[in-house]
Amino acid sequence: MKVSIITVVLNGAKTIRGTIESVLNQTYDDIEYIVIDGQSVDGTIDIVNEYKDKISKIVSEQDHGLYAAINKGIDLATGDIIGLIHSDDFYLDNLVIQRVVDTFKKENKHMLFTDLLYIKGDNKDKVLRYYSAKNFTVKKLKYGFMPPHPTLFVKKEVYEKYGLYKIDYKIAADYEMFVRLLLVNKLSFSYIHLPIVKMRVGGVSSGGIRRKIECNIEVLRAIRSNGLKANHLVLLKKYPIKIIEIIKGYSYNILDRIKNKKGK
Repeated sequence: MKVSIITVVLNGAKTIRGTIESVLNQTYDDIEYIVIDGQSVDGTIDIVNEYKDKISKIVSEQDHGLYAAINKGIDLATGDIIGLIHSDDFYLDNLVIQRVVDTFKKENKHMLFTDLLYIKGDNKDKVLRYYSAKNFTVKKLKYGFMPPHPTLFVKKEVYEKYGLYKIDYKIAADYEMFVRLLLVNKLSFSYIHLPIVKMRVGGVSSGGIRRKIECNIEVLRAIRSNGLKANHLVLLKKYPIKIIEIIKGYSYNILDRIKNKKGK
């Protein structure tokens, strides 16, 4: 089972090396790694080219935003399964892809996702939030909930049949994709109850109250454009869950420290 991993980056010189190495260090040996650079001007492409002998495909050109770049990578991908790992993210360990493939082989679902850890900047051990999909249900998509997108792996045939990311969304095209695949077309999914990705805070859907309002507007549009009903009030239900996840993040840090002390 061939796995295509896509990294989309624009001016990510500070973090791209860690992302690349987390992919190249995977034990699974049938990985096609694709890097889509939006013509970075901070030396990103120089770092990427250091690994060019191990990266399957490198594209560096202007594009029309994050989701257009992701679509470009999907079009280039030849794997049975496609995963995304952006330049602010990295895999937790070198067994991630092996676990993903084993689960696809065992359960044979259309897609798979796991839990995610948000971390603080350069402090890879400081977990700010434990983003869990344990209690996710397809119905909760109507309230603005969705699984952690950076942990998503999808069969190539799904994109071929149901389409790519809609580039007229600036923030919530990933949410619209979940709505289209899970709510509308009722595709099957697997869930691994453990985090496989660490993600630095500050993604495209974060950035203050104004950004959150823009995101919620796009979330409502994604629901309605797929023939479903929703309103602003129901989206408020997701915020108490986020508070719980922040508390879980602190708990994760405490448990990790205890483990480290026992290890010593």
